[in-house]
Amino acid sequence: MSGLVRWLHAPVPEARAAVFRVLVYLFVPLDVLVLHTSGEYHGHADPAFYQPLLVGRVLPLPTPTVELVQLCKWGVVLLACALVVLCVRGRYSRVLGWTVFALYLEYQVIAFSYGKVDHDRFGYLLALAVVPTLGAVRLRSATRSEAAGWTLRMAQLGAVATYFYAAFAKLRFGGLGWVTSGTVARAVIRRGTWVADELLRRAPSLIQASQWGIMAMELLAPGLFALSERWRRRVVAGFFVFHLVTYVSITIAFWPHLLTLLAFLPLERLVGVTPPPPEPSPLARWLPARLGGRPDRRPVAVP
Repeated sequence: MSGLVRWLHAPVPEARAAVFRVLVYLFVPLDVLVLHTSGEYHGHADPAFYQPLLVGRVLPLPTPTVELVQLCKWGVVLLACALVVLCVRGRYSRVLGWTVFALYLEYQVIAFSYGKVDHDRFGYLLALAVVPTLGAVRLRSATRSEAAGWTLRMAQLGAVATYFYAAFAKLRFGGLGWVTSGTVARAVIRRGTWVADELLRRAPSLIQASQWGIMAMELLAPGLFALSERWRRRVVAGFFVFHLVTYVSITIAFWPHLLTLLAFLPLERLVGVTPPPPEPSPLARWLPARLGGRPDRRPVAVP
């Protein structure tokens, strides 16, 4: 087994992935009915305005109608609610999970094929696609498995890719000049709260510096996997603080992306399962072997 395959399937407690799966399905009705409802009224739009995304052209997906939108909306909501109950009871169907993914994907294609695409749904869609592979796993199972590790690793890769490709898109369309542009200042003027207004008035240089910080954070996000698990969680906590500040300043929150960031955390604690000790960073494991040092002999939990 190659190092890459071992890394992708690094075992984690099944309870961690099971709790993450429940949270993923709980988010579906919240998102479709409350947070992002544009797909519903797009069903009434003139078909002439429908410019399907690449996935809609490749498959191909049908032109939206009111009936199709209602099918996707209520189908994905009801199935997701049913899956929450099934997952909590340890009963789960892969077919139902992938049906939820297909309906949610179609609903998003309808929502974003009229001129605007939100990048924060990439990682969440990937999470919806992979959680069905977890199978029948108990919510309080302390057993460590490669299936649970692979599920969470895919969700983590989706979250990190969301950051990195956001920076790539900024540089692609705005060039290096993006970091010195007035993008954040414009957002503050359009929808800033009193916090952001005060910041813009008293310390405008911080607004400019924030764009350098955002670009650096997004480009360096893949480096998260080179950190030890303990430091990785601390950096992810920093991401949550960043998004909290963003919401307080300009009332923008990337809710699906925030949910996928939970894949980095010891979620098994929520159901009373004790997490294993944090693992050292890949660099810390690699160096002792190359320098002739002692290997890591910490005890490993046996399923």
